[in-house]
Formats: sequence, C-alpha cells, structure tokens
Amino acid sequence: ARALSGAAAGGASSPAETAHPSQARVLVRANSGVATGEPERVSLNFKVPHKPGALEDVLRQFWKNDINLTRIESRPCKFDTSKFEFYIDFEGEPESPAVIKLMKDLGERCTEMQVTGPRSVPWFPRHITDLDSFSQKTLDAGSELESDHPGFSDTVYRERRTNIVANAGTYKFGMEIPRVEYSRAEIETWGTVYDKLSDFFPKYACKEYNQILELLEYNCGYGRDNIPQLEDVSQFLKKCTGFQLRPVAGLLSARDFLNALAFRTFFSTQYIRHDSHPLYTPEPDVVHELMGHAPLLADPDFAELSQQYGLASLGASDRDIERLATCYWFTIEFGLYREGENLKAYGAGLLSSFGEMEYACAPKQPGEDAPEYLPWDPAVAAETDYPITTYQPKYFVAESLKDAGDKLKEFSDSNVVRPFYVSYLPYSQTIHCDRSIKRQQYPRDQ
Repeated sequence: ARALSGAAAGGASSPAETAHPSQARVLVRANSGVATGEPERVSLNFKVPHKPGALEDVLRQFWKNDINLTRIESRPCKFDTSKFEFYIDFEGEPESPAVIKLMKDLGERCTEMQVTGPRSVPWFPRHITDLDSFSQKTLDAGSELESDHPGFSDTVYRERRTNIVANAGTYKFGMEIPRVEYSRAEIETWGTVYDKLSDFFPKYACKEYNQILELLEYNCGYGRDNIPQLEDVSQFLKKCTGFQLRPVAGLLSARDFLNALAFRTFFSTQYIRHDSHPLYTPEPDVVHELMGHAPLLADPDFAELSQQYGLASLGASDRDIERLATCYWFTIEFGLYREGENLKAYGAGLLSSFGEMEYACAPKQPGEDAPEYLPWDPAVAAETDYPITTYQPKYFVAESLKDAGDKLKEFSDSNVVRPFYVSYLPYSQTIHCDRSIKRQQYPRDQ
C-alpha cells in the first residue's frame, strides 16, 4: 500500500488597500498566472445600494470597457441593510487605460471600493512542467532500504535498485520514460505474482478492471513472462483517458503526489520486490503500480475520481491534505463497490494483493473473521484511522466508480476550504484559478 504524508504550510491573505479613482495606478498586481500565460488579474470589493438595477449598472461598466470578469461574489452588508457588498476579480493590467477608466466609472457608482492583493496559499504546480520541481523529493524507499526490508542485506539487489532509480533522477516532462531491461529473476518474480493474482481477478476484481486488463495484455505486453514498460503503458493510458505515468524513486509527500493527479499524472516506481518474498512488498513496486493502479487509470470514471483528488489538493491546507489522503486510502488504494450482491475491488492495494482481495470480497460464513463494511461517505472516511501493515479492519463501499467520484467531488467542493476555485485546461496542461493568488515558496527544506 502507498504511504502518504503531508507537507507545506498554509498562509493568510494579504492586506487590502483602499482605492480611489484618482489613485487607480496604485492597483496591486495579481501575481497569479503570469508564469502560465494567463492575463493579470485585479481583485476588487465594493458596496452598492440595495435597489433594483444597481448591480446591472455596475456590470455594464465592465462591458463598456471590454474587461472580462473571472469571479463575482455578493453578500448583504453586515451593518448596513441598505447596501450589498461585492467581491470581483477581473482580467487586466492595472496601468492599462481600460482599467483606469473602469475604476473611474466604478468609483462614480460604488462606495467603499477596495483593491485587494492576491491571497497567499501553499505552493502548488500551475503547469505540468512544475512537476519537475518536486519529482526528486522522495520521503523514503527508492535505493535506501529499511533494515526489515527483505532485500536489505542483498548487495546485488540494492545495487540493482539504485541503477533503476537513476531513471527517475534524469527524467523531465516530455521525455520518453527510460526502459528497464529486467533480469530473468525479476521476470520470474513478476510471473509468480501475475499467476497468483490472475486466479482471483475473475471473482473479485471489478468488471472495469478485468476488461482493461485484457486490453493491456494485447496492447502493452502484460503477461506472466513480461514486465511491461512504463512508457508503453503510459502511451496506452493517454489514448484512453489522458492519464500518464511518470517514474519516481520512492514515496512522495501526500501534497506532491496528490497535486500531480490534477494533471492526470501518476508517479510510478520501476523497481520490483525482492525475489525471496515474491508475494510481499513493504512499499510500492512495479507490481503494485502496474497490476494495482495502472489498469483502472484507463477507465473514464476512475480517471475522473483520481483527478478530483488532485484538483482538490491544489493550494489546500495541511489539514485538508491529510483528509484527502485518508479518503484516497479508502478508495484508490482499498476501495470496494457493489456489483449486484457481490463486493468487487477497485483499490490498488487490494488488486495487487490476492490475500487481502479475497479477505475483503469473499462472502463470509457465520462466526468467520470479517471486516466492517461502511457505505462510501468521504466525510466519515476522512476522519477514520487505518493500519498500513495489516489487512484493513474497515472498507468503504461505493455503488459504482462514478458514485465514488461524485461523492468525493461533493465533499471536496463543500469541505476543502480555499479562497479560489481551480479548473484544469487539458490543451495547455495548466491550472486555471478564478481569482488572483500568490503561491508561497515551495518548502524545499522538507
């Protein structure tokens, strides 16, 4: 199972400046989007009389000056019921004639007009190339092994992992993923696991997984005698859902790992577990990645669920990152859904472990040890503890992959508190923010 942990810190908003039409040139630049090619933005709040046509008159000024609004919110004034307060973001450079003219026009119609600086938020990637900036910041694993790892005392195995991990160290966005020439022993380890898991998939894996696995066998060389190459699988996923794989040396922080999902990018290891324990691994390896995670990334509903975790994580607080990572654990890693009267696995931690797949999905006899099954509710799952070294005592059961995604989106929209809204622009592979923000410096010392 994949271990996730949080990083980076939240921040407070910038102070506001009082603006007047004659002081339009002191507008604060909206430091959001310049690096991504987006127009500069100005954040503004003001009050208008609570009477018919007042807002229409204000909005007409944006149309007259050919300025595009990106965000508008309104609320009654707390201490003056005769007025409404509006919060607006719009595109434009503060020194441009159009913006100066707009501010003059608004000043004649509004009161208590203020220009606010961009909101300070935890750093997050705005373009897919930003993933290069943290792809090497792994927490553990990779070439370094814990003393209880099956390969800790095997110098040949450790050297082999070091060589494979080097692929991730040289990779940058847009490059072809380096191919690994796996040894006979590594392929035999893969084959042992492949054969064992294949016996359980027809009974316990969800129907989407079984359908896609057949396509991977045909298109990407999945089989007991071949370890597929990440590049081939990545190209297949791109054609299906736009997802892609990216090599990584070990475990990333929860924030970094989740952020990458916003760009439909999944960080994947390439090394394989030690051959002395082919049916066990203490950390993600190529078996867990390619047998557990990769297949369902080709399914549209599962891809949407995965990307929703990423989008919700962008600029989120440490506490919200922790809650999202916990929900991720109970879905992407250990999720179940109901198929008629049967439970089917869609979580990678189950699909890459024949023992826990059977434990979680097989019907139980009276008196037999059984886990607790709960309906998928992100609000409950986010506050639920879980073990990382034993079978799960609790599983959350969705009605379908789409149901899992719909409920997560509803949860993140209402529970992840951020001063802005994000959307992903697939053609430019950038994140669009609806208001001006200032990303804090990436926490490079963590």
